[in-house]
Amino acid sequence: MTKHSDLNSAAIAAHCATGAAHVCIEVVDETGSTNADLLARCATLAGPTLRIAGQQTAGRGRAGRPWVSQADASLMFSLAWRFKGPLHQLVGLPLAVGVALAETMSSLGVPVQLKWPNDMLKDGHKLAGILVETQQAPDGGVWAVIGCGINLLMPDALERQIGRSVSAVPWLAQMERNTLVAALLSRLAAVLAEFDDTGFAPFTERWNLLHAWQGQHVKILDNGQLLQQGVAAGVDHLGRLLLRTDGGLQEIMSGDVSLRLLGE
Repeated sequence: MTKHSDLNSAAIAAHCATGAAHVCIEVVDETGSTNADLLARCATLAGPTLRIAGQQTAGRGRAGRPWVSQADASLMFSLAWRFKGPLHQLVGLPLAVGVALAETMSSLGVPVQLKWPNDMLKDGHKLAGILVETQQAPDGGVWAVIGCGINLLMPDALERQIGRSVSAVPWLAQMERNTLVAALLSRLAAVLAEFDDTGFAPFTERWNLLHAWQGQHVKILDNGQLLQQGVAAGVDHLGRLLLRTDGGLQEIMSGDVSLRLLGE
């Protein structure tokens, strides 16, 4: 099995589709956070840049929460991509990224589902998380740095450290790692180019087909406080969660709200 130390930018590039040929690929053994690395360099990046690390010592999830990981058990990378903008048009970007990751997984024989707004689930448990951070480009437009963390293996000690049930894909952990990264990057590059032209609308149906909690009773929390509850009815053309409530259909914007099944 290819370990993270065998990740190689030329090998990844060799397996990429032509639509990703313009992406600069950087491989490092260890860093604090690939998202932070790229955000600090947005003003000087020549074009789309993928940065992948074998180990991140300060990986982050949403709202600054730490992303707990272990070398060789996780696949962690960030992709910096410049969009035409303006910023408000990127509101559905994490969902489009979820579609790209999920469709790649399905093509590799791993059925997954998506949880709004930015998690990928397998067998009902979290398999991957997405963190999108943005920065205004000096020459107009917007840089988005898209961080992805995918659990390939889940050793017992790591699951205890995370403190909740999570999922893994040991089948993909056996796959040649450069080939796996290339498959993910190829699909992401195609999706991001399309998103830049069209926004989220064309991805609505693709996301809804992958929706883990469609038709289920859910609650929306903000810092632990109950905001809404109702039946999850998919997302709209902007990527807002549609919630059927006693008061009618509500549209939920992302922000830093958490979605839970009603019984949790």
